[in-house]
Amino acid sequence: MDRLVAAVSAPREAEAVTGRVDALLTVVGGSGTGKTTLVDAVVARFVADGGRVLRAAGSQSETHLAFSGLHQLLRPVRGRIDALPSRQREALHVAFGVAERSEAPDPMLIGAAVLTMLSDLAAERPLLVVVDDAQWADHASLDALSFAARRLADEPVTLLIATGDPALRALAAREPTLTLEPLGRGAAERLLDLQPRVPAGLTRASILDQAEGNPLALVELARAAGDHDSRSGTVYGPLPVTERLGRVYADRLAALPAETRRAVVRLATVDNEDPPHTVLSWLPDIGDPVWAPAEEAGLVRRSGGRLRCDHPLCRLAIYHTAPAEERRAAHLELAELFGDQDPDRRAWHLAAAASGLSAAVSAQLEGSADRARHRSGYAAAAHMLERAADLHPDRGESTRLLAAATSAAVLTGRLDSVERLAARTRAGTDDPTAAALAALQVGRLMTLTSSHGAAFGQLTRTAAALTDTEPAAASEALAAAAVVRFYSSDAAQSHEIERLLPLASAPDGHRLGERERLLADWAGVVARPDAADARFALRLPALAADAREEPRTLILLATAAWLLDETELAVRTYDAAFVSWTSQGPLPDGLGGVAALAYLDQGRWARAQTACAELAAVASSAGLDHASACAAATEALLCALRGDVAGARTRARYALSLVDPRQSRSVLVLAHRALGTAATVEGDHEAAQQHYRALFDGLGNPTHYHLSYPALPELAAAAARVGRREEATRIVDGVERSLAAAGALAPRRAALVRLSRAALAPADEAEHHFTAALENPALARRPFERAQALLAYGEWLRRRRRISDARAPLADAEAVFRRLAAQPWVARAQSELRASGAQIGTTKPDAFAGLTPQQQQIVRLAALGLTNREVAEKLYLSPRTVSSHLYRAFPKLGITARSQLRHVVDAMTPDRDAGRDTDAGVRA
Repeated sequence: MDRLVAAVSAPREAEAVTGRVDALLTVVGGSGTGKTTLVDAVVARFVADGGRVLRAAGSQSETHLAFSGLHQLLRPVRGRIDALPSRQREALHVAFGVAERSEAPDPMLIGAAVLTMLSDLAAERPLLVVVDDAQWADHASLDALSFAARRLADEPVTLLIATGDPALRALAAREPTLTLEPLGRGAAERLLDLQPRVPAGLTRASILDQAEGNPLALVELARAAGDHDSRSGTVYGPLPVTERLGRVYADRLAALPAETRRAVVRLATVDNEDPPHTVLSWLPDIGDPVWAPAEEAGLVRRSGGRLRCDHPLCRLAIYHTAPAEERRAAHLELAELFGDQDPDRRAWHLAAAASGLSAAVSAQLEGSADRARHRSGYAAAAHMLERAADLHPDRGESTRLLAAATSAAVLTGRLDSVERLAARTRAGTDDPTAAALAALQVGRLMTLTSSHGAAFGQLTRTAAALTDTEPAAASEALAAAAVVRFYSSDAAQSHEIERLLPLASAPDGHRLGERERLLADWAGVVARPDAADARFALRLPALAADAREEPRTLILLATAAWLLDETELAVRTYDAAFVSWTSQGPLPDGLGGVAALAYLDQGRWARAQTACAELAAVASSAGLDHASACAAATEALLCALRGDVAGARTRARYALSLVDPRQSRSVLVLAHRALGTAATVEGDHEAAQQHYRALFDGLGNPTHYHLSYPALPELAAAAARVGRREEATRIVDGVERSLAAAGALAPRRAALVRLSRAALAPADEAEHHFTAALENPALARRPFERAQALLAYGEWLRRRRRISDARAPLADAEAVFRRLAAQPWVARAQSELRASGAQIGTTKPDAFAGLTPQQQQIVRLAALGLTNREVAEKLYLSPRTVSSHLYRAFPKLGITARSQLRHVVDAMTPDRDAGRDTDAGVRA
């Protein structure tokens, strides 16, 4: 903890010693282990060294009030919100409920606002951000802080999280965690020796045994034993165990004068974030003598102008042991105080006071849930809706509210919560349709986990149950099942979808709407693109134009276009979707995560990297391993293509560690393609052939029905180099046979077969395969694949001593590789060009390629004339991080002024999409 204080106060020096500065440190321990005491000591040291501290404490009664923790944290510096960029300022105001807008703010925009505020504050002096009792903090606040924590490596800011929930240690990746274990016997003895009344004999032994090393238990049991000794001598019999420490507080509460007891119960009822002016008008003044008996009893603390319960455990014990009528009266009084000024807190206090069913209170909670959803507080909304369901006297309305709670919980990404709410919905209704709809919500979220078999069964059973009564929901279920089919590449799942689609598409007595028909067509395309109706592909441009401001529909259409090899349409539609996105929820939907692959195909690698980062951030915060694996596997392929062999292997192995490869063939194929590419870069063609070989069986059947094919030419080339032409030829023969079934829908696959034939054919038979592939328009839409073909053709021509013919394809290939910063292929193409006698320019293409992907994005935007603050807002970074990256990039690029960036970008990456990749592509 001392090193933490030193690191945040002097980050450059600490980084020089340790290699990195930790942006977040988590202290984990149960109640009474000393987390708050330790945090207080760190805060005191930090303030004494001249640092600034922002602090919030989680409150059990506020766990389900979205952004309440963030509001508490930033309230001392709330004036700084007005200095934020307009979109960030508006998002934070909406999140805090002080402004309204028709749609919910993007959670990433709220996180960016927090990041900018922390960065601006840290520019003045080092900043320590403390969240105590984080296990009770609301999820929306923790998500925003998690977003910021992952981007604070270059800032003099540290987040210190104290929590009783070990699961919260995953708030940020790789953060150090200090776990406060129970005290050993020697430390426990020393702590007892420090108490005002030192216990001895059998009492001491009993305290040591029953406290089990918990510091608070040791202190409180020693105090209780001392009080008992002063009244009646030695304690006989068992002392209260740790779980019953509340009884200690209850006894002290009962011994208070009636007026003091009422004041203490009121204080325990108050939420930490209840507005001070309201609370102060209701509680006795801090200087009122009524508090003195409670302070003497160790129940309240008055210091620094603040009044609070002595310990969170103390507040909870007082609240739960107080007479129910006193608690209820306190809640009703608070509800009356808040009135119409704060309807959310009014509703919550009314619910806490409710002693029976109440449709009116249920309605107020539902209204609060709606407001929470508009602020992206999905966890809070789910909890409020569940409580509203508990309070509603009508069983049908209660079922409806539970179903709504389940739908809201899906957007938190927490499968256990969704499963629990769905189970409650099923248990509370006799309506099979309602039960099936609840099961659909579970299945929707399961598609993003690695449990593909279970998810598919859940979704197809749900679809079958809903075809007659809810055809729209049946179509949703089959569309979600098709997502599972893509991830798993299980042929049996495709057959099951094909069996169910006619039932969902022609329900008895129902007429399908446009959305339902689209979902049915989409499910068919995803399940088996080579059998899709050609008329659907022809309708895609018109459907995308009609969708315009409907991002979820646009993502569906973009995905379908990509699967049908309409790459340009797919990318345009993804762009339109992300520009018009208004946060329908933070989770990826409709295979939106494959946008990175579409951008990669079209040669917009910077945008592909951003899409991977966005998916990884969402997956990490929601704990969705399969979505994390998809992002990591795609990023591994990008690393390999750029020549980052170590990064490719690290990301690929990480992706494979998160899934069962037998159920997640999409991840398996992407990871092995990345590993094969990395091996090719190093010249290890034997290893490359083995990795590519994992993408097909011996008959040419693909491991994944769509993702395996792009690696076919690489497999053929590696096999030719290691003398396994016959085996590779059998695989290519099998792929070519599949073209007959695919018909007109597989032009790209035909080009890939031609390129594979060229690699395997005798030298005098290869040229017509090369020319046929290069004339295929499907290849022209994929710059890197076409450049690879040009490079292979140029190499073949040069080896046939057709030097002048070789130069044009080699030069074209080199230009594309240089634009994409595909450095290994740049070097290979330039080597061939030099061998053909061509003059190679003096500009070093590896200067720009040597930058990290994030530095490349920042340089592109800065070259367009954007300020650091504007770049930070677009990339969800802090201005200081942008400045730091530019500071590191300048020497690598050989420049000294910002004005030179435009020339660098023009020279190194003459990409007409450079601006669009980072501007329109980043989700608004």
